[in-house]
Amino acid sequence: MPEIEWKDGARCAAMITVNLDAENFWLAVDPDVSKRPKTLSMGQYGMDRGLPRLLELLDDLDIKATFFVPGSTAAAYAEKVKDVAARGHEIALRGYELLNWGLLPAEQAAADMEKGAAVLKNVVGAQPRGYRAPIAEFTLDTLRAAHANGAVYSSSLSSDDRPFWFDLGNGEKLLEIPVHWALYDLPYFAFNYHPPMPKGQGRIANSAQVFNNFREEFLGCAERGLCYVLQLDPQTACTPGRMPLLRGLLTEIKESGAAWLATGGEMYDYWSAVYPAK
Repeated sequence: MPEIEWKDGARCAAMITVNLDAENFWLAVDPDVSKRPKTLSMGQYGMDRGLPRLLELLDDLDIKATFFVPGSTAAAYAEKVKDVAARGHEIALRGYELLNWGLLPAEQAAADMEKGAAVLKNVVGAQPRGYRAPIAEFTLDTLRAAHANGAVYSSSLSSDDRPFWFDLGNGEKLLEIPVHWALYDLPYFAFNYHPPMPKGQGRIANSAQVFNNFREEFLGCAERGLCYVLQLDPQTACTPGRMPLLRGLLTEIKESGAAWLATGGEMYDYWSAVYPAK
C-alpha cells in the first residue's frame, strides 16, 4: 500500500464527525415512536443538552467538525443548526428523513435527497458538499441523488482506512471517506426497552473502554498513516460522564502533532488536488 502524503507533512488525517439525528434516529427504528414521548426524549436530550456541550468542547479545542444533518432535524432545530454552522463547522447531507435507502425506489431517493438539501441550504445558506447514509444502507441511486444535489464526497462505506474515488457508474465519481462501526459511539451506548435497542438487549458498554477503543484506533491510524474518522451522536456521546473522556480523546489527537484535523470538505479539496480521480 503506497504511503499517503498528508497535508503539512502530518502522519495521518483525522476527521471528527457528528450524526445530528435527534429524534429521527428513534423514528427510523420504529415510526410508532412518534406516540412515545419517552423514547423521543432521548433524541431531544442530544439536541438540548448534548449538542451545547459538544460545541463548547470543540470551541475550546479549536476543532472544526463535520455535522451530517437530516433535513428534518434542520427544520425542527433551525436555530441550533444555524449556530453549528456559525461556529465554522461543516454541515453535510443526510437526506430529509432517516430512511433505509437500500430499499427506496430511485425516484423516492431523489425526492428525499433534494428536499433534505434544500432545507439545509435554506437554514445555513450554503450548499452541502458531503453525504452520509443513515443506517449505513444505500444503493448507487442514493449516491447519484446525493451527487445531483451537490455532494462531492460520501462518508458511508467501510472498505478502506483512507479516502478513495467511488465510481457512480454514470461517468461521475464521488470521493469516499470511509467509516467503521468501531468508531461510532451510538452502537455502544444506545438503549431502549421498546422499541428494543439493541434488539437482543444487553449493552450499555463501559464508557472508558469504548473511548479507549477510539484512542487505540487513532494510534493505529497514526502509526500506519491512515485516515481516522470518528462518528459521534450527542444523545449518547455527550452525557456528563462521557464528556471528560471525549475531551481527553480529542485533546490527545490534537496535541499528538500526528494528525491533520480536517472537515470532509477540506479532505475533498486536498485529496482531489493531490490524488485526483482518474
